[in-house]
Amino acid sequence: MLWVKAFHIIFVVSWFAGLFYLPRIFVNLAMVPAGSFAERERLLLMARKLYRFVTPIGALAVTFGLWLWFGFGFGGGWLHVKTALVVGLIVYHFWCGRLLGEFVAGKNERSHVWFRFFNEVPVLVLVAISILVVVKPF
Repeated sequence: MLWVKAFHIIFVVSWFAGLFYLPRIFVNLAMVPAGSFAERERLLLMARKLYRFVTPIGALAVTFGLWLWFGFGFGGGWLHVKTALVVGLIVYHFWCGRLLGEFVAGKNERSHVWFRFFNEVPVLVLVAISILVVVKPF
């Protein structure tokens, strides 16, 4: 089970790296001046590649997490909250995909300020999950 735990941590860290950076690209996309076609296309290329790269990594993080869950059991209130946060993170991930689609279609109506706040969501989730896993407060 230590191998499973190690791979779970590796994939979680990698998934979070993508979830930290993808919305940051959205901030930059929202700031691109209307006539900067090359800059917009470069950022869209980066965002599409990153999203396609981190989607299977997120799936592997969840798969190894489920393996641990079934191996160790579902005990403690902290694990219920962690599971809810992971489900929220999955929703956030697919929301990023939808936002990317809006940028590709030229239909984004959100400001770079909105994306700056949106960008902080995975940071808060990571802090909460880390505390839950290490401290197990309940």
